[in-house]
Amino acid sequence: MKKTILIFGISSFVGSSLAEYLKRHYRVVGTYFQSPMVLKGVLCIPCNILQKDEVHMIIYTIRPDVIIYAVGVGSMIEAALNPKMADGLNTAGLFTVSEYGGRYKAKVCYISSAFVFGGEKKLYKEIDVPDPNSVYGSTLLAGEYFLQKTSLNYLIFRCCNLYGKTSTCYRPYWFDHLQNLEKLGKTFMLDDNVKVGFLDVVFLAHIIHLCLEKNTANRLLQLSSKDVMGFYEFALKYCEIFKKRTDNISKGRWKFPFTLVSSANVTTGEMEYKLSTQNLENYLRCLCPTIEESLKFSFEKYQKII
Repeated sequence: MKKTILIFGISSFVGSSLAEYLKRHYRVVGTYFQSPMVLKGVLCIPCNILQKDEVHMIIYTIRPDVIIYAVGVGSMIEAALNPKMADGLNTAGLFTVSEYGGRYKAKVCYISSAFVFGGEKKLYKEIDVPDPNSVYGSTLLAGEYFLQKTSLNYLIFRCCNLYGKTSTCYRPYWFDHLQNLEKLGKTFMLDDNVKVGFLDVVFLAHIIHLCLEKNTANRLLQLSSKDVMGFYEFALKYCEIFKKRTDNISKGRWKFPFTLVSSANVTTGEMEYKLSTQNLENYLRCLCPTIEESLKFSFEKYQKII
């Protein structure tokens, strides 16, 4: 009998992408808030993550084996502009899901980010003390700490930037904009000061599947490409592999939403979020790709779909 996975936030880019992959191996149920979802082979139901009674009723009714928390404010700028909303969705909602998930013996999977670190030019390991300098990073770190201290059955995936096509036409993701640059007919300035890893979201889905098959519990694993780039360099690499023009791409500087003015990188704006993936690779006996390898995989995948 297939295990049941309940994805809170299935209308998000990460949530919908995970559902499309995991439905091949599990029975998948997802929740949405204001954006109704229709995914073939997936039951999608409405839920306000901030209403405890709704969360409780859904978990009680579905009785999932695994819960994936894909709700949240995924934009650093939006989190800075709406810190209360970011705290509610990235952190408080997780508290409720973890409480009721634990009551019905479900494993809770949380998707965190490299932005729980401060962006110094070094290789971050799981044992390094996080030092977020943004609202976005702080709210995700609070979720990590909560699960580690209170849950008896959890998985935390601390990831680099994830990209891919969305399943919803009404909520385009940044990668969708990148794919449509030629059609938009205007020049876009992309940051080259904040260096991050980039991976096709399918890699996260595959890693989650491997961990569930090994019945992994109570671990924090970091997932990232081997190298890091700024968005400008990533866009150039994307255009090279996908055979797109680069006329409408120019190098710019992103105004990073700092919350700690004492950060050593405030003056230059140059930061690097490089995650060590050694623990994940040793545990699952797999190798994380470079950004170029990930993009080549994406290109082949989309060619097959077309």
